[in-house]
Amino acid sequence: MASLLEQLSSMTVVVADTGDIEAIREFQPRDATTNPSLILAAAQIAAYQDLIDQSLKFSREKSGPLASFDEVAREALDEICVIFGKEILKIIPGRVSTEVDARLSFDKDATINKARKLINLYKQAGISKDRVLIKIASTWEGIKAAEVLEKEGIHCNLTLLFGFSQAIACAEAGVTLISPFVGRILDWYKAETGKESYPGNEDPGVISVSKIFNYYKSHNYRTEVMGASFRNVDEILELAGCDLLTISPKFLKELENDNSNLTRKLDPLKLSGSSDRIHLNEVDFKIMLKSDRMASEKLQEGIVNFSKAIEQLEIQLKDRLCAIENDSSVILSAM
Repeated sequence: MASLLEQLSSMTVVVADTGDIEAIREFQPRDATTNPSLILAAAQIAAYQDLIDQSLKFSREKSGPLASFDEVAREALDEICVIFGKEILKIIPGRVSTEVDARLSFDKDATINKARKLINLYKQAGISKDRVLIKIASTWEGIKAAEVLEKEGIHCNLTLLFGFSQAIACAEAGVTLISPFVGRILDWYKAETGKESYPGNEDPGVISVSKIFNYYKSHNYRTEVMGASFRNVDEILELAGCDLLTISPKFLKELENDNSNLTRKLDPLKLSGSSDRIHLNEVDFKIMLKSDRMASEKLQEGIVNFSKAIEQLEIQLKDRLCAIENDSSVILSAM
């Protein structure tokens, strides 16, 4: 009997949810996705210090010798995301998701400009935009930015998605991919109800993603659904058949070591429970999102936490830059 991972891969595109290049090398997924928290964690691994130093060197050259440490560190944020993405793309055959600064989540124009900059950095590295998904938070402004970018051929992955209103607006905007956060939805319901656990088929995150999948397929939307942010393997198994699932190395290993039989749970040929097609303008979207306390609270929390991770990474990059430029031996080793 094939492993659960092999069986899952036969019906769903398995994506590695990590910035750890060695983990991606081990599991050989088709695609990979990162976020600020994952890049921050990866940046603290000693084996990746050369990549950090490389990004700082490029950023210093671009910013000029008179630029402050703060200015260079800010520039290096984009460089490091692209450098990690470039290394990941050497291993996988598909696409890597690279995230726009979460602090721009409510600024449509700034999000568009940042996405274009990231795609241009990839282009300078010889990487086609077809191999990159730009991750943007699923605010109204983020979704509208993605709509513009998609028309330019820049493919987008709308993240921090918790509610049905966000999923509807993303599909209407024609985005390439959405990433509903299964585990974070579960976290909210556990905290709200005091219930310690849910069976897989009753997991609120699983139910949410299943509803979105069935709605999209019923109405022939081209937007793909990628379940994300899992808390246990049961959530993953309950979404077998989803377009894509982005899974951490911990759970990839667990799936690889289990030879149980896997039953497909989501199938575009066997849809159920779909509602009529819905169209949302900005007012309708915001009313619908606000009425879903879980979705609105988790969206705001996610933006805050991703923003904090970016700020922490900025501090780490600034400290490293100071060390490099104040120590000629570090400069030589980095170059």
